[in-house]
Amino acid sequence: MAAESGSPLARGRAEGRKRDRALRIALPLIVLALVLAIWELAVRIGNIPPYVLPDPALILRTLVNDWSVLFQSLLVTLLTTFEGFLLAAVGGVGLAVLFNQSRLVEYSLYPYAVILQVTPIVAVAPLLLIYLPQPLAVLACAWIVAFFPVLANTTLGLRSVDRNLTDLFSLYGASRWQILWNLKLPSALPYILGGLRIAGGLSLIGAVVAEIAAGSAGSGSGLAYRISESGYRLNIPRMFAALLLLSVAGIVIFYLLSLINYLALRRWHESALEVER
Repeated sequence: MAAESGSPLARGRAEGRKRDRALRIALPLIVLALVLAIWELAVRIGNIPPYVLPDPALILRTLVNDWSVLFQSLLVTLLTTFEGFLLAAVGGVGLAVLFNQSRLVEYSLYPYAVILQVTPIVAVAPLLLIYLPQPLAVLACAWIVAFFPVLANTTLGLRSVDRNLTDLFSLYGASRWQILWNLKLPSALPYILGGLRIAGGLSLIGAVVAEIAAGSAGSGSGLAYRISESGYRLNIPRMFAALLLLSVAGIVIFYLLSLINYLALRRWHESALEVER
C-alpha cells in the first residue's frame, strides 16, 4: 500500500486534486476582480452619479459607515430565516415519513402541499399580514417557501430504497419502524440533505419577500425593509450595501449546508467522493 501511495500515478492524482481545488478558489476570485474593476472604470469614465450607480468603493464605505444599522437588520432577517428553515426541516421530514408510512395520508395531503408550493409567495404575503401578527406572517412566508423542497426530496428518497433490501429486512422479521430507522432514513439521507440545502436559500428569499410586503419600520426592521427604504430615499449606495450583505448571507448559508452535506456523506456516498479526472 505504501508503494502504491508513492507511485507516480498516485502522486499525479494528488497533484491533480490540489490543482483542481486551487482553481475552484482562484477562478471565481479572478472573475470577481475583473467585474469590480470594469464596474469601477465604467462609473469613473462615464461620470455616473451615485444615485444612479455607485462605484464599489463607495458601496464598501457605506457598508462601513452604516454597519450598525445594517447589521442589526441583518440579524433580524437571519433569525427569521433560521426559524423558517428549522420549521421547514422538521415539518418536511416529519410529514414525508408520515407519507411513507401511510398512503392514505399522502393521498390526502400531498396535493395541498403542491398547491402551497406553486402559489407565488408575493401573492400570499399580503394575506398573511392581514390575518397574522407581522412577525408570524414573515415567519410563515419563510416556512412556506422552504417547506416543499424538504418534503419532496425526503419523500423521493424514502421511495428510492432498494426493494430487495426492504424485502430482506422483512424476511428477518424487522418491523416497519425498524425498516424506516435502519434502512430507509439512512438511504434517503442524501435526498434529505439536498432538500435542506435548497431550503436554506429559499427560506432567506421568503423572509425577504415578506419583509418587503410588511414594510415595517423601527428597530425590528429586517434588511429587506432597509433596501426598500433606501430606494425610496434614493440612497442607492446603502441599497447596494444591504444587497451585498444579503448576498453574503445567502452564500454563507449555502456553503454551511454544503459542508454539513459533505461531512455526513463523504465516507460512503458517491456524491461526496472526489472524482478522478
